[in-house]
Parts: sequence; structure tokens; C-alpha cells
Amino acid sequence: MRFSRGRRVSGVDVHQHLWGAPLRAALRARSAPPRLDGWTLHLDGEPPYEVDPHDHDVSLRAALVRADGLDLALVSLSSPLGAELLPPDEARPLLDAYHDGAAALPEPFRAWAAACVTEIDADALAKELDRGFVGLQLPANALLDATGYERCAPLLAVLEERGLPLFVHPGPAAKAEGPAWWAAVVPYVGQMHAAWYAFRAFGRPAFPRLRVCFALLSGLAPLHGERVMARGGGRGEIDRDAFVETSSYGPRATDAIVRALGVDVVLHGSDRPYAEPQELGLGEAARHAFRVANPYRLLNGEERTHAV
Repeated sequence: MRFSRGRRVSGVDVHQHLWGAPLRAALRARSAPPRLDGWTLHLDGEPPYEVDPHDHDVSLRAALVRADGLDLALVSLSSPLGAELLPPDEARPLLDAYHDGAAALPEPFRAWAAACVTEIDADALAKELDRGFVGLQLPANALLDATGYERCAPLLAVLEERGLPLFVHPGPAAKAEGPAWWAAVVPYVGQMHAAWYAFRAFGRPAFPRLRVCFALLSGLAPLHGERVMARGGGRGEIDRDAFVETSSYGPRATDAIVRALGVDVVLHGSDRPYAEPQELGLGEAARHAFRVANPYRLLNGEERTHAV
């Protein structure tokens, strides 16, 4: 697999998080969420989270990528932080810090760009893409309806013009009483379900050439295809440029998604350090598709059936 930097790749994890020193410093400089107090992360919608410093050690994380049998891991800003949804004067320092840290990461890492969605700046995105970011990640709760797509249209137009992909990731969770796992299992999944169908209804008609990947199997939204057909939402057509990645799910959910969408739009993603990749047990052909052929098509818009 060949990318613009000349790197030859045999396997990809499209979904990891790795906070560089600039982002950690920017979060510690804040007095309101999202902020870091030492290694304790404070968010508006979730209980305090104790971050393990080893999770953001570049050397240790690079060793894990190699141990997974991969040559490339794509890191992104953790959208549940809510940085993209802050007022512009608060968002920019965090986004700048993230980009500076991510751009400096060594192999085997590359990164998704991020963007403020309260004040759209397509020129700022273009400058970050010029630095070598593979595409743009946006929080799902910025793309849940027609209004969201209208607001973010200048950003998506930059991606479509350059032939680069969009990665849709859960955004901040609303405040709710519940155990520590609640946000990841309820609001995150709900956001991704809604984002899948919002893209179908509003995103694809506006951006017919845009390639997009939805985190965490898009909350299993594709499994509702029969209900969509029953309600007049189409005949079960497969959008080959709308991908899903497997983070936090195992063989049962992934097998069901393959039955709904086919093998050609499923990608390997781990969500490290918040989850570990699982052995899916779907055979070598599926493993190769998820880790090599499908990521190549997401990132490059071209077919590739073997590693190069």
C-alpha cells in the first residue's frame, strides 16, 4: 500500500488516539472542561477519567502497532473532548496543539485533521491537509441533520475536491446519570446510528464523491436496513464509499455487518487506548480486506487487492 509519503504499508488501523505533548499542555492550561488536571480528564458529560500516561507514550504505542502485525495507525483527536464544538477562541488553541503534536508523530503513525464546527474555516483545514493529514475527522453530533451538513459543507467540499476521506467519530455525550460505561454504550452509539442515516439522507446527495468512514460500526445502524426498506428508504443499495470500522466490536457484530453491507466496506479499527483489537475469526480473506484492501480504497479512492 503506497501513500503520498512513499510509505509501503501492509496493514492499517484507522482509529487510534494518541495525545502529543502540545495537546496535553493545552488541556492542562484550561480551567473548564475539557481539561486535564495532572492525568485526570474532566469532561462535561462524563465522570472524571484517570488517564494512564503509558497510553500516550509514542514508543510503547508504536510497539503495539507492530505487535498487531500492522505498519500504519491513524490517530485522531478524541472528539468526545468537545474541542471542535467549543467557541472558536477556545477551540483554536486545542486544535492547533493537536495538529502540531500529531504532525510530529513518527512512523508508524499518521493522523486525521480536526476542525472547529462553531466557526467554519475551510482555509485552515486546507493548510492542515497540506501538512500531510490523511483526511478530516468530525464529531458525529455535528452531522446529525440537514443543518449540520449545510454548516460543515465548506469542510466537506475541501475533502471532496482533494479526494480525501471523512472520519465520523462520536462527539461529546450529554450529561446523564449512569455508570462509567454509559456514555460509550448509549449516547456514542446513538450518535453514530443517527449519523449513518443523516449521511444517507443529506450527506451523500450533497457530496456524491466523498468517501466516509463511520467509527464503531456506525452504532450497528446498517443492521436496520430491512426497516429502512420497509419504510420507503430504498431497496438496500450499498454505498461502496461509505465505510465502517470495527472498534469495540467482536465477531458477532462484525459478522452481522458483513452480512448487511458485504466485506468491501468494513475496516480494521481498534480505538486504542480505550479498547483493544479483537480477533474476528472471519477468515484470512476478510482479515486482508479489513486491514489492507479496504483501508487503501478509503484513503486513496483506488482498488488494491494485495499489499505492496
